Amino acid sequence: MPLSLLDLRGQPGPFDAVLPRPPDPGVDVRDAVASILTRVRAEGDRALAALTAQFDGVSPPSLRVPRSEVEAARNRVPAELVGALELAWRRISDYHACEGTPPGDFSSGGVTVRHLPRPVERAGCYAPGGRARYPSTVLMCAAPARVAGVAEVVLCVPPGPSGRIDDATLAAAAVAGIDEVYCVGGAQAVGAMAYGTATLRRVDVIVGPGNRYVAEAKRQVSGAVGVASAFAGPSEVVVVAGPETPADLAAVDLVVQAEHGPDGLAWLVTWSAEKAAEVSAAVDALVAASPRRADLEATVATGGYACLVDGVAEALSVANTVAPEHLELLVEGAEDLLPLVRSAGAVFCGLWAPASLGDYVAGPNHVLPTNRTARFASSLRADDFRRHLHAVSADRRAIAELGPAVITLATVEGLPAHAESIRLRS
Repeated sequence: MPLSLLDLRGQPGPFDAVLPRPPDPGVDVRDAVASILTRVRAEGDRALAALTAQFDGVSPPSLRVPRSEVEAARNRVPAELVGALELAWRRISDYHACEGTPPGDFSSGGVTVRHLPRPVERAGCYAPGGRARYPSTVLMCAAPARVAGVAEVVLCVPPGPSGRIDDATLAAAAVAGIDEVYCVGGAQAVGAMAYGTATLRRVDVIVGPGNRYVAEAKRQVSGAVGVASAFAGPSEVVVVAGPETPADLAAVDLVVQAEHGPDGLAWLVTWSAEKAAEVSAAVDALVAASPRRADLEATVATGGYACLVDGVAEALSVANTVAPEHLELLVEGAEDLLPLVRSAGAVFCGLWAPASLGDYVAGPNHVLPTNRTARFASSLRADDFRRHLHAVSADRRAIAELGPAVITLATVEGLPAHAESIRLRS
């Protein structure tokens, strides 16, 4: 079958409109996949067994393969294959061990790999609006994009009651050098940035926090556009307090995050029943006096907790399970507890480092993972706006030394052209 010809002679770039695009791989299977995921979530192992029988036509005796069987397989396959696998494992591990460290290049066995970071061309930033204004979020989203080298940065903000974006947010856009600003918010803004419209040209990456509709929209467009892995939704805080912690500081720091609005979390974790009662009373007083009382009451009603534990280790265990957006260690020797912290968007150590400092001027980003995504995700950073290419160079020695392992692995995987590409160079 002849190769299809694409003759673009005489046509100036960019070529986005004229190049054929692969079909959306999810269109025809989206509903089927959603049904499978729903079933697995509801039925667990029973669903896995039934679906394996349905799609694979077999019923394995156990879902988990015994470790003894895994180890025995090494002895059943040819020694040549084990050697090729071990060689590949060493080289893959060695490359990733030096990945991201200066100078970032890897050279071994006649192969040189260069690390080439490249910024995306166009980034979309979302800043909440409507209920409140967040010019600081504009800065937090745009700064790492600019540092990464993004050429075009656009901003979507919901209109306020007047039908326009407030001046503080627009001033932040001016300070940050935003290229385009759009007066649109919610899931519709995420869709516009992901897919493009006649007015708003699509972007390559979407970042920024929002309510649960914005966060879910970002989740659904992921794949059509780059989305940071964090679910940046309603605000969360876990405050760890001991008997010595000033109750007024613990209370106000709980209220700081709760005042962002409903659906968030405000947890106090302590091993002192007296301190829990003291802080809870102080929170009640702050809520009653706040001009944002409705938002505070909504958050406290559904996500406000005082959690009593046996001690410091248990408090950090609770915090790791919650995996909060903000974790405040309002205890003596806070930095000594950092080895116990496994999952949190950002950690604030001691009485003089409230989360509000991080919200504005500490330096690190305040766009943080929520909804337990801190288990696998991090704060927004410049790398979220970059791709990382690797450029591989090799010489004849590489083919001589490494080629046999390639041939062995390709043959096992049933890919004869892969093996032949090495043989032709030997």
